Amino acid sequence: MQFLTTSLPGVLLIQNRVFQDERGFFMETFRSSAFREQGITYQFVQDNHSASRKGTLRGLHYQIRQPQGKLLRVVVGEIFDVAVDLRRSSPTFGKWLGVTLSAENKQQLWIPPGLAHGFYVLSDWAEVVYKATDYYAPDGERTLLWNDPTVGIEWPVAAGTEPVISPKDAQGKRWNELSASDLFD
Repeated sequence: MQFLTTSLPGVLLIQNRVFQDERGFFMETFRSSAFREQGITYQFVQDNHSASRKGTLRGLHYQIRQPQGKLLRVVVGEIFDVAVDLRRSSPTFGKWLGVTLSAENKQQLWIPPGLAHGFYVLSDWAEVVYKATDYYAPDGERTLLWNDPTVGIEWPVAAGTEPVISPKDAQGKRWNELSASDLFD
């Protein structure tokens, strides 16, 4: 595995070594020792699998209690994956990063606790699997509005279309509505 730094501290793009031949491919997607060498010492406690149709936008989600680090990859299709830095002490507080993850490029994204996460489905169908460092805690869940103008995420939504979002995500808070209790130190 090759761990590449990104514009957000602690967020890593992971390029997996892929062994491919006429039968298919093999790749290692997680090795505890390799992650420890990168300073990622969290224990993963939950695996999740999400499937969505083209144009679906999920997020931007995070938890203030039991914050989750996430290791994401796409096993079917393609997504535009986004992380927003909510750590007040970070030099990139309020900044966002977007990367394309796909079954074809086989890359992974490590998003540490303290960031909001969301994605937009680019292919007809996409399936995302991810490991989480803590359990889902609905009472601590928060949503940052996906299209907040202050954050200014440049989602690759086709002109003249609107993303498919859940009612919960449509009620996300704007950046200027976030209080200190909605952020991380």
